[in-house]
Amino acid sequence: MYRTSRRALLRAGAALGSAVLLGKPALLRAASAEELTLYNGQHRQTTDAVVAAFTRKTGIDVLVRNGSSPQIANQLLEEGALSPADVFYSEGSPPVAALAKRGMLAAIAPDTLNQVPKDYVSPEGLWLGVSARARVVAFNRDLVKEADLPASLLGFADPKWKDRIGYAPTSDAFQEQIVAILRLRGRDAVLDWLKGMKQVGRVYNNNIGAMQAVERAEIPAALINNYYWFTVAREVGAAKMRSSLHYIRHQDPGALITVSAAGMLKTGRNPEAAQAFLAFLVSAEGQQVVVDSMAEYPLRAGIKSPFALEPWDKLDPPPIKPAALGDASEAIPLAREAGLA
Repeated sequence: MYRTSRRALLRAGAALGSAVLLGKPALLRAASAEELTLYNGQHRQTTDAVVAAFTRKTGIDVLVRNGSSPQIANQLLEEGALSPADVFYSEGSPPVAALAKRGMLAAIAPDTLNQVPKDYVSPEGLWLGVSARARVVAFNRDLVKEADLPASLLGFADPKWKDRIGYAPTSDAFQEQIVAILRLRGRDAVLDWLKGMKQVGRVYNNNIGAMQAVERAEIPAALINNYYWFTVAREVGAAKMRSSLHYIRHQDPGALITVSAAGMLKTGRNPEAAQAFLAFLVSAEGQQVVVDSMAEYPLRAGIKSPFALEPWDKLDPPPIKPAALGDASEAIPLAREAGLA
C-alpha cells in the first residue's frame, strides 16, 4: 500500500503499517514527523515521478499511501485529527474540495497559488489545480466516422446509439460531467441525459477499460479523458491505433476541462514540507515532471508536453471551472434517480 524510500520506510516502520492494518486511530499519529506523508489518489506513475524528483531536490523523504481519490478522502474523514497525512494529491478536484468544505485543509502560500491561473485554484486558497485534462470521445475509425458523432454530449443518449457508446458512470470524471450538465442545462436536462445513457450506453468499470474496448472494436465510441488514449498508444504505438479522439468543443459539456488537485491538511505534522511539496507541484520543474509522465495539460505557462496534445486554445470548453463543480456530491443522487447507481 505504501511506496516510499527505503530510509523512510525503515524509520516509519511497523508503527504506521500496524496502524493501517489494525485500523486503530490511536496509532495513526505514530508516523514520523521527519518526512512528508502524502495520501495519493492521482495516477501512481505521475506521483511516483513527482515524489522522486521532489526528494532529489529537497532531501525530504515522502511516505505515499495510494488509493482512489474518493477512498482516500473518506479515509481522511475517518481519521480526522489523528491522520498522519500532510498532503492529499487527488486525481480530481471534488475529493479535495470535499475536505476543504469540512474545514480540514490549511491555507496554501499565496506565492504557490499564484503559479497557476486563478480559475484553477480554490477561491479560498485551500487547494490548487496541478494538471488539466479534457473530456473527449474516443472512437474506433473502423466502426464509426467522426462526422457521424453527435454535435453535443447530450446526443449520445439518443436511441440510435444503443450499444454503441461506452462510459464509466462511477468514475470521478463522469460525475464531474454530470454536475457540469446540471450547471449548464439544468436538472431536467441532466436527468433526461442520464436516463437515456442508462438505456443506450454500455457501462465499463473505468475509463481505461472503456478506452481499451474502443481500441479492440468492442464498441464504436466511449466517453473518456484525453490522456487514456495516449496511455494505450504508449503501449501499442500511436501508428497502430485503430481509434482516435474527437473533441466536441463549442463550450458543450462534452468538452469539460477538469483538473488533478492537491491540498495540505490542517493537522499535518510537517507543514513546511507540505508547503514545499505543493510549491514543487506547480513549479516549472514539477510541472514538467507531471506532463512528461501523463498526457495531461500543464497549468503553468511555458511548459511543453512531449505528447501530441490537442492545442489548449482549440478545446473551447464550457465556462465551468473546477471550483464550480464543488465536491460533486450532487451527481450521486441524480445518477441514482436515473437508475445508474
